[in-house]
Parts: sequence; structure tokens; C-alpha cells
Amino acid sequence: MLKQKAFMLLCSAVFMLLSQSLQADEARTSSFQVLVEGQGKAIILIPGLMSDQRVWQQLATALKPNYQLHLINLAGFAGTPALSTPVKLTEVTAELADYIRHQQLQQPVLIGHSMGAFLAFQLASSYPQLTGKLIAVDGLPYLAPVFSRDSATTVAQMAPQAKMMQQYYQQMTPAQLAASTEQGMAIQVSRPEHAAIITAMAGASDPATVGAVIAELLTTDLRSEVHKIQQPVLLLGAGGAVASEIMRPAVQALYQQQINTISQARLDFNWQARHFMMWDQPEWLLAQITDFIKE
Repeated sequence: MLKQKAFMLLCSAVFMLLSQSLQADEARTSSFQVLVEGQGKAIILIPGLMSDQRVWQQLATALKPNYQLHLINLAGFAGTPALSTPVKLTEVTAELADYIRHQQLQQPVLIGHSMGAFLAFQLASSYPQLTGKLIAVDGLPYLAPVFSRDSATTVAQMAPQAKMMQQYYQQMTPAQLAASTEQGMAIQVSRPEHAAIITAMAGASDPATVGAVIAELLTTDLRSEVHKIQQPVLLLGAGGAVASEIMRPAVQALYQQQINTISQARLDFNWQARHFMMWDQPEWLLAQITDFIKE
């Protein structure tokens, strides 16, 4: 009888440990969902603010015959359920690192669009041994200079504006979020069918999450961290919404300044593509990505 009780206690303890381990695994990946497609070298694709895997659909179709794609959807964006407390990008980065370890991915290529590119820069800076090549699709280590048009802009200068913007978005309804997104569509994409997808994704996003992430992007400057990246980096700039050719050198210099400390980094601009260049210039983007991965 004593042996039986001891065995039952041991089984109970093991069950509790396994349950705690499973809960920990769930918690680690709770800030995003993943769809895996294809076979081959691993590529992690991270969408931008208020977007999901739909932005990569055309690119993924072309890549998945030769690569294993890990398509990330962040909690609170484009219909992926929001967390009770909005996601923090620093936590997403740590969970992505855990995901790479648990899936035993061997230095996966990182491809990020806009906010997703910021996450890729943060992941590659924080965990340089885990990550492979990085392709930033119109996304930067520090967002604020894009708005200020000044590379000298600091986090301290942006803090009041970030707080104000977070409060502004928190008060929105999803319908208002969609309407606000639609108003700025001219710089996002060229074709109406793609504009409709972007608007729909915004309308399915959680305004509190959007506000919190925007505030974090405006007050997190990775420029002092990206020198830690050990793999080659390709930054692709979308210049299709630049008002005139006269402005191009200044825009290009602003982007270049953000990657100057990375030992193996280059910048290429497409002056026809708008922000969602995977829709505006899909063939060009695919060629850039495949050539860079194979180099």
C-alpha cells in the first residue's frame, strides 16, 4: 500500500511538472501564431503593424517550393486574438528566440516588413547566434526619424508624442481604426484591391494593441544595438511615395544612417514601390530576396 501511494504521488508530481512545462511553452508563444509551409532552409516572415500573413501570400507561393516558411501572426493584429495586456515587442522578440530554439531552426533567414523589420533587427541584435541573414522590407531599427525627417531625433524627444498617440488609439473603435488607415492609403499601396485588404486587416485589429506598439516603436531606438548583428543585412527602401526626385538623396541618407554600424549591410531602394512593396513590386522583391539568400 505504501509503495502504491508513493507511486501515485510520484505520478502526480510528474504530471504537475509536465503541465507546468506545457503552460510555459504556451506562454512563450502566446504573443504570436505560426503557419509553417514548404520544405528546406527556414525563413521566418514577420508582417507589419495591423497586418498578418496575407501580405506574404504571393511571395510565399514563390518561396515555399525551396524553403520552409514560418509565417508569423501577432496577437491583436488583423483578427489574431489580442492578449489581455497588449503585446510588447521586446517580449515578442524573446518568444521568437524561444521558438527558433524549440523548433531547432538553424539560423533561419529573417524577413520583416515595417514593424516586422524592426522585430527582425531586435531579434538579430539580441540573439546574433540564433539568426541568419536579415531582409528588412521598408522597416528600420528606429521609426521616429521617418516622421521627423531627422536622424538626430531622440527617444526623449518622442516620448510625449508616443504617449499621446497611445492614448489616441486606445479610444478608437476598430471601425475608426480602419477609417484612419484608409485615409493614409496613398503612401501604403497603389492598387485598390490591396488597399481593401489593408483596410480590412486594420478593422480586425485591436486599437489598444496598435497604440501600445506604436508607442513602443517611437520610443525604442535600436541603432546603438544593431552593430551586434553578425549576419548580412539587406535593407529595402520603398520610395514610391516620395514627393519628388529632389528628396530622394535625403531619404536614402536617413535609411543608410540606421545601418551604418552593421558590418555586412547594404541598402537598395525601389523608387516605384510604396510601403507594401510585396504588392507594388512583387517580382523585384522576390528577385532581391532570392539573390540575397543565395549569395
